[in-house]
Amino acid sequence: MRKFLVIAIPVVAIVAFILIMISDNWLKNSLGDGENIPDIISGVIEDINDEKWDETENGIRKLESSWDRVVNRVQFSVERDEINSFDSNLARLKGTVLARDKAGSLAEIYEALEHWKGMGR
Repeated sequence: MRKFLVIAIPVVAIVAFILIMISDNWLKNSLGDGENIPDIISGVIEDINDEKWDETENGIRKLESSWDRVVNRVQFSVERDEINSFDSNLARLKGTVLARDKAGSLAEIYEALEHWKGMGR
């Protein structure tokens, strides 16, 4: 029994770690209401194009809230650099929206979308 446990525990631990590290595509997908980040980004893009700045700010708040829930799931399976880049894009996006800069806002939201797509490759 002891020999079985000595072999089984490390094997189970290694398999669990491998599953966690390759689960990024599955974990980043929407698991509940309001967590579909690509849909939220699409809504923010439409609001920016229509220059509806108040709705854009609400969309960004919703995006940040969803991101806070998703990042807790993917933090062990996604590169930290991608997480930091997405966070930076959201911060710069808030600034460009505050300044009512349509071109800057679109650049930041599309870059954030590319970081989102790059997570899990």
